[in-house]
Amino acid sequence: MTEQPPRVLLADDQTLVRTGFRMILGADGIDVVGEASNGAEAVEVARRVRPDVVLMDIRMPEMDGLEATRRILAGPRPAEPVRAGGTPLPGEPRVVILTTFDLDRYVYAALSAGASGFLLKDVTPEHLASAVRTVRTGDALLAPAITRRLVQRFARHGGDTADLHRDLASLTPRELEVLGLLARGLSNAELAARLHLAETTVKTHVARVLAKLGLRDRVQAVIVAYETGLVSVGGHREAPESA
Repeated sequence: MTEQPPRVLLADDQTLVRTGFRMILGADGIDVVGEASNGAEAVEVARRVRPDVVLMDIRMPEMDGLEATRRILAGPRPAEPVRAGGTPLPGEPRVVILTTFDLDRYVYAALSAGASGFLLKDVTPEHLASAVRTVRTGDALLAPAITRRLVQRFARHGGDTADLHRDLASLTPRELEVLGLLARGLSNAELAARLHLAETTVKTHVARVLAKLGLRDRVQAVIVAYETGLVSVGGHREAPESA
């Protein structure tokens, strides 16, 4: 059975940007099911058309992209309410933040609010289409190098993480090791090589880490690793060696 193309909502206050992205995505067979020129409109349209992916600008009138991201991802679904800090429900949209600056402090806040990654507005057409498809499958979007730069600059060391309810004690030694390496920007293939495991086994470990910590994706896992002190900006606290 042929997989249906991703359904995308474009939220940007610049008409030319939306038009350009619509043309790029359409040429790659991706459906743009809605557009919004501000955050409030993005929330309304997202609830109405229920897209797979939202491409969200940060700086927009009336309501910025950060608040819109929070509302889209925190809004109740027909089946049941979303538990604060819980895992996403099936069919919940993935939000990708669009920004002009690769280290905009709002990006970190958006990721903490549940966004699945971010793109620079000078992204190539090929990368834009690929990013939408990648996020639609549930994967995180950030390249390892960008992930490290972003979190190392803005992670709240020693801050209040109670609201994140991240109990790392629930992880096995191997899962702690995987989380620490994720935070250092390693891909699944690199994790498999480092740990001498099959890539399918690594994917299982990653999935278990996300499930135990109630995380949406690898981006949030990286953030939690820094915020809980498992990984520090200047170094890496090694997890216990597992068999």
